[in-house]
Parts: sequence; C-alpha cells; structure tokens
Amino acid sequence: MPPNSLRTPRLRVLSNNTLLPGVLSAEITSNNHYAADRFRLTLQVSAIDANTWSATPEALLDIQFSLDGFSWTSLLQGEVDQLHLDPRRLQLTLEGRDLTARLIQARTQETFANQTSSEIASALAARHGLTANVSHTTTPAGTYWQLEHDRIALDSFCRAVTEWDLLTTLAAHEGFDVWIAGTTLNFQPAPTALDPTAILRPLPTPAGPANIISIQLTRSLVLAGNIQVTVKSWNSRQANSFTQTTQSPPSPSTAPVQTYTYVVPNLTPDAALKLAQTRLAELSRHERVIEVEMPGELTFTPRQQILLAGTNTAFDQIYWIDEITRQLDVHHGFTQRLKARNTSTPAAT
Repeated sequence: MPPNSLRTPRLRVLSNNTLLPGVLSAEITSNNHYAADRFRLTLQVSAIDANTWSATPEALLDIQFSLDGFSWTSLLQGEVDQLHLDPRRLQLTLEGRDLTARLIQARTQETFANQTSSEIASALAARHGLTANVSHTTTPAGTYWQLEHDRIALDSFCRAVTEWDLLTTLAAHEGFDVWIAGTTLNFQPAPTALDPTAILRPLPTPAGPANIISIQLTRSLVLAGNIQVTVKSWNSRQANSFTQTTQSPPSPSTAPVQTYTYVVPNLTPDAALKLAQTRLAELSRHERVIEVEMPGELTFTPRQQILLAGTNTAFDQIYWIDEITRQLDVHHGFTQRLKARNTSTPAAT
C-alpha cells in the first residue's frame, strides 16, 4: 500500500526495543541550554502492565513520530526518571530525559589535565555507550586552568562536579557546543550564521501562505541599548590579575550602559577576552524573542536558524531556534511550540 500523501501523524514508543502498547500522547522538549531534552508520555495500560510498571527498575525509551504512518523519525532516546500511575483509570504517565542524564548523574573525581578536550569527550562518550561525534582539539585541558601536575581546577569541589559539568566547561573554553542527539554525543564548534532552513509566516505573503497558528513577539529595550561585558581574572601561577572588556556596537539609546561583570579564575588574557565576547553575544541574542505555535513537523532542531516574514515590522529577520516542544495526542493531533531569539539584524533596524 503506497504511503498516504496527506498528513496522518502517528506516534510509537519502543521500550527496551519492544513496541509499547496504549500510548495516548507524547510531549518532547528539545533545547539549546546545555541541558537534557525532556519527555512526558501518557499511556492506557492493563492491570497486568500497571503491576509490571510499578516494579520496573529502569526503562530505555525510543520515542518516534511519523507524518505519514510509514516513515518514522526518532525524536528522543532516553530513560524514565519518574512514573505516575492512576490505578482507577489505569493511566500511566512517564517522565524522563534524553541520554544526557547519564552524564548529569555521573559524579567525577578524575583528573584529565594531560588530555585534550576532544579526548575527554570521546572517553566519556564510550564510557556511557554513546557514539562520539567530536571535533579534534589540541590544547591539554590542564592548560585552561593553569595548574601544575595532574589536577583540574574544579578538583577542590570535585564532589559537586559531574561529567556533564566537565564537558560544558571544556566546551565553553574551546568555543564549542555540546549536546546529545539519540545515542550520539556531539562536541562541536558553536554554530555560525547560515542561511535559514525555513520561513515562518503569520500572514500570507507573495512568497507563500501563512504556516503558523499563533505568535508572540517580544523585544527587550534594555538589551537593545548599549551593553558592556567585563571579565576579571587572576593567574595563580603568575600571581597577577587583569580585566578584559568588550562592548556592543554604539546604539542610539540614551539609557545608561548596561554593565555585566564575570569573575573567572585562572584565565589567560586571550581566554578572558574570548569569554567576554561570547557572553556579549549571548546577552545580545535575548533582545528579540519570538514564540510560535504551529503544526507539528520533524525537521526543526535547536541551533538552526529560521526567518520570520510577513509581520511588516522590524521583527521580520533571522532567529536562532532555542527550544521546541512537540505534542502529539491521539485526540488533538500534532502541534509544536517554538521559541527563537536573536539580536536585531541590520536588515531589521
């Protein structure tokens, strides 16, 4: 039977590689926050299954969506953190995170000073049964903290350090991003501006019809003004301190300059300046925020860029996707909420 050309959204869940019956709805939130993606499932279960779930020690789920009932896309693979059982209605709710949770829950007291960031990322991926998609780096991790011998800067606080903390710290030093998709740990250079992969239209334009349900546009006039970021650091080995400052391009705003100061130990001057520039870019990207509800689809991911068109305002520009929450319900269909942000682009000013 050939696939239906019409949208016929479908949902299926594999639990430890076995098809899970009775799934009523799924909500999956994907984000760009150095955090785990999250899921929430609702199932109708039998009395026998309710008893089995009430005693299950763990469950690895693969949540898959389809738009035609034939081709399936895995949106999240993760483990259940909590279950909620309604024994009268025989309804089960499962909540959990993607496989990032394995590193978030793994405390570490290990030292990695003589290994590079990419070697550490690859080793941690292998430790948790993940495929490593890691870009090569050359600087020993110990260099970032300017400490001697086989120690890391966080060693004195090691009981509060997780493997995920370590990876996100290294990513920040390298100018990288780190996230898990499916069973792959990605440790890659932070994305740069590219042509947007899609256009969102709240109203019809000559280029195409409207394709969203609702939209909310927000602009921070504080972040639209002049911003200054300062990083203060000191070098334990060289016994000196220094300050690096960067500022946004001049703004016509007459409001006072918004000053943000970060104190980070054991940076080099170049690393401190790089950190200041990174923090300035992150702050500026919160100037314009769009929140969209639209029909569900399976191609958008955080870290992509989209173009908003047709509002006939300065909001018509490119945005970075920050968070996507997809909801598929057997009674209400497939929709998604999307949040994206960016600073004002030259075309919008």
